[in-house]
Amino acid sequence: MAKVLFSSWTEEVIDNRGKEPVEVENLNLPDEFNGKKVKAFMGWNGFIISEPDISVVELCKTYMEEAQKHSCGKCFLCRIGTKVLADILNKIYEGEGTEKDLEIIKKLSISIKEGSRCNLGQTVTKPILDALEYFEEDFKNALNGIIKKTELEYISHLTAPCTDACPIHLPIPQYVEAIREGRFQDSLDLIRTRLPLPGIVGRVCVKPCEENCRRMLLDGPISIKHLKRFVADFELQRKGIAKFEPQEEAKNKKVAIIGAGPAGLTAAYHLALKGYKVKIFERLSETGGMAAVGIPDYRLPRNIIKVETEAIQSLGVEIQYNCYVGKDVKLPDLEKEYDAILIAIGAHTSSQMRVEGEDEGYKGYIPGVKYLLDINNGFDPYPEGKRVVVVGGGNVAMDCVRCSLRIGKEEVTLVYRRTRNEMPANVEEIVEAEEEGVKFLYLTNPTKIVAKDGKVVGVELIKMELGEPDESGRRRPVPIKGSEFLYECDIVVPAIGQAIDLGVLEGVQDIEVTRKGTFVVDINNYMTSKKGIFSAGDVVTSPDALIRACAGARRAADKIDKYLRGVPVERSIEEKMEDFLSEVKVFDPSEDIGIIGGRERVKIHHMSPEERKKSFVEYTEGYSIVEARAEADRCLKCYRVAMVGI
Repeated sequence: MAKVLFSSWTEEVIDNRGKEPVEVENLNLPDEFNGKKVKAFMGWNGFIISEPDISVVELCKTYMEEAQKHSCGKCFLCRIGTKVLADILNKIYEGEGTEKDLEIIKKLSISIKEGSRCNLGQTVTKPILDALEYFEEDFKNALNGIIKKTELEYISHLTAPCTDACPIHLPIPQYVEAIREGRFQDSLDLIRTRLPLPGIVGRVCVKPCEENCRRMLLDGPISIKHLKRFVADFELQRKGIAKFEPQEEAKNKKVAIIGAGPAGLTAAYHLALKGYKVKIFERLSETGGMAAVGIPDYRLPRNIIKVETEAIQSLGVEIQYNCYVGKDVKLPDLEKEYDAILIAIGAHTSSQMRVEGEDEGYKGYIPGVKYLLDINNGFDPYPEGKRVVVVGGGNVAMDCVRCSLRIGKEEVTLVYRRTRNEMPANVEEIVEAEEEGVKFLYLTNPTKIVAKDGKVVGVELIKMELGEPDESGRRRPVPIKGSEFLYECDIVVPAIGQAIDLGVLEGVQDIEVTRKGTFVVDINNYMTSKKGIFSAGDVVTSPDALIRACAGARRAADKIDKYLRGVPVERSIEEKMEDFLSEVKVFDPSEDIGIIGGRERVKIHHMSPEERKKSFVEYTEGYSIVEARAEADRCLKCYRVAMVGI
């Protein structure tokens, strides 16, 4: 973390001028940006300087110039006021200011703060007022011709708490505001600048953005995920399948992508937009990867995956199905034919529980991924079994128990070694499983699969208690000696995690993998240890959220483009700012918003538990136009301008 001389970033001002810089525990400012020392930082919550010779006047005038560029122009005070402030600050910096200018800056800054409708205008003058208060002498010296000019390199970035939390950094306030104004296609176009799968992600995203929504501090977060789904559904219902056109001229370079899951599709989209010839090799008979065969239709209808795939194919993307790279075709063969390769395979196998009996081939012992694959392909994997025990606490485990009900199982139990509070599954999934009649056994873990005549008849469980926190920050479950008991069932489904099948590397020796079975890549360029072969998604991160796979794929596509153009393959300045601000922390969960709440989020309509647990039909209805615009109107428009000086 950077050492600072002055900071107005927190409620407590740190002023160490004339002394040595100090590290401050509650400041998350990185020490470097783009390989250079961070000398100054200015943003929505004040400013920080780390060296004595920084020109605060220069910092302020540059920040206001950048802020003015980001102003949308809908508020007169923000649009005109920031321009006036930038002009006055520049005049002072050039030695042409007057005492009256300082008064105008103060009054105008307060007016912009109080009169702006969005958080950009409400916050952008905060650091200026701080500078006038604590560095008044610097401004007065400038009025008298004593001007300090450090001429740093300044980089600015527009963000928001929700955008910062989104792995792919969608322009969330902008697309939500477009919905509020009824500009649904504009909203969708904004989303597609980064994400080509709004219908998919709008249904199954784990929505970290909503956990960082400032509206949550008042009365509940904006329903960002469902607003994304709304614009995708609106287009499909009225216009049919979208058709895209490449944004750049066709290039004579070819890219092979292995895997047609969310990562592969996202990368294909961005590369095809840039004019590359893209071919995807997919081992399944359909696209979507685990999103298709692992997520049930009641949460993500297959036709949504199909139409979003067809939209990407409109760019000329070719897909070869039922092609297992490593068996049907070898990676070295693809290297000869293609100029670059992206490996974007998902996690299609299940992790083992490492308990007695799981390797015996008992009928009724079915790994979670296979269990869901069979069900999603339309058949019951073990019709004789009626009592199901699913082991795990994530979303895959939730899908397993809820699918069990939908194929007619009589008794469905979920076993989890911690408590409900520690479960990683989405809260909505847990609640809906409870509503549908799933039985939960918390603080319990399997020790043995019990079988008779080669068939599962039960599982031996042991009771657990929570000890000290482990590396995940959650309290470690500890077995209670002598608490074992038999739980009768005829199907056991382990859903404790997924693993990656590295058969794709058949015949390849020089691609490095980790002990976890994931690819080693340079995160700056997404290239594996073999030149020209890139990777993104679960095969890099381990099984993770779908949106994170899309985010990694988007960045990987950018690196492939640079590689093929022969320019330095590295993170862009935009990516570096996104990563920098993720460390700074754009969302403050302790913030006092300062306004009255009371506008609850518009509810999503669901089928009743009794009705939905009998069917694989999508059980949630999307927003109507009126509902979507009403929900979008709850947005606080939390735009933030950040600027780093190096």
